Amino acid sequence: MALLDVGVMFVAVAVAGWLANRSGQSVIPAYILAGMLLGKFVLGRIALPAVGTVYVPETEFISLGAELGIVFLLFFVGLEFNLDRLFARGRQIGTAGTIDLANFGVGLVFGWFVFGALLPAFLIAGIVYISSSAVITKSLIDLGWIANDEAEPLLGTLVYEDLLIAVYLSVASALVLGGGDVAAAAVDVGIALAFIAGLLAAVRFGGPLFERLVATDNREFVALRAVAAVVFVAGAALALGVSEAVAAFFVGMAFAPTDQAHTIETVLEPVRDLFAAVFFFWIGLVTDPALFADVAALVALAVVVTTPTKVVTGYLAGRAFDLDARRSTRVGLGMTTRGEFSLIIATVAVTGASAGMFDSALAATINAFAVAYVLVMAVLGTTLMSYSAPFESIATSWLDRDKPDGGGVGG
Repeated sequence: MALLDVGVMFVAVAVAGWLANRSGQSVIPAYILAGMLLGKFVLGRIALPAVGTVYVPETEFISLGAELGIVFLLFFVGLEFNLDRLFARGRQIGTAGTIDLANFGVGLVFGWFVFGALLPAFLIAGIVYISSSAVITKSLIDLGWIANDEAEPLLGTLVYEDLLIAVYLSVASALVLGGGDVAAAAVDVGIALAFIAGLLAAVRFGGPLFERLVATDNREFVALRAVAAVVFVAGAALALGVSEAVAAFFVGMAFAPTDQAHTIETVLEPVRDLFAAVFFFWIGLVTDPALFADVAALVALAVVVTTPTKVVTGYLAGRAFDLDARRSTRVGLGMTTRGEFSLIIATVAVTGASAGMFDSALAATINAFAVAYVLVMAVLGTTLMSYSAPFESIATSWLDRDKPDGGGVGG
């Protein structure tokens, strides 16, 4: 039956992905909805005649596949990092990213207002702060913006967020697994930061080692060695109480400057997409949509509060890159999309609850909030990017009356 359950899951995500692609939407919400519909909280509550309840359970394969999905997602984010380019545009990226940090502050105040405690507020702040690298990059390609001037501040701000979220995930994991006791979690935070420092040193000075590791013309061996490195390091990190996502991110950075980086991306991209689909399906599987009613007002308030702040900080990030109002508006609209990282943060609370170190009811609420928020923001963000023209016209007429269009390639 376990193999049949996995087969049903892959059929469901294949159909969901096809429907999302046909409708021009991100596949992430589609995969999550498929998991919810086929899980114990929806299909499992329907009794069929002569059969009883039939649903896709959270099998060990699906749970492990979801973990691998997180690992490969962050590994590929790391592969996109070019340290030389990062340093070359460091001033603009630093300015844009620091402006964007205002969204974390807004999320922290929002979370404290709702929960009245620091730890859940800290998790909510991360969920509403981090934009979706996967969805935004795909939208840039689909809309033909990837070669335009607005792509650089968008990707630059995402780079800043990704670097910051690597540290954030380590601290959040340590705090949650420490039961929310800052003093008790201090040692875990220290271990996490030391592990990150070690990974940074490996990225900075271990280039020749990683180059030799994949120095072969055999694509199969390149793939196997890259997977071995990232999964082993991620597993070791998890055993030490450090986020596996963080470890995978830095391993990706280590492979980024190698001559085989493009081969690794080409060969492993289908693997990433496969396990990413399992991760998003699993998110839906463990989410009780009945809780959406309890968090509906919270999600609506979060959307109302955090959408304008992302648009404004994104617009200012575009200005930091010397773009005009039209293209800066595109940056602001693009940054509103939330996705995979927000869900990864929510899994920290779920993992903490499973380990008995975090309140299970609170974890369920945070997870339901994150899923509902991502569903709304992924659709809203991609829609705003697709229909950006009216917003561009308003911004140009109000803010750039006397300036010419900001150039760039394409529309």
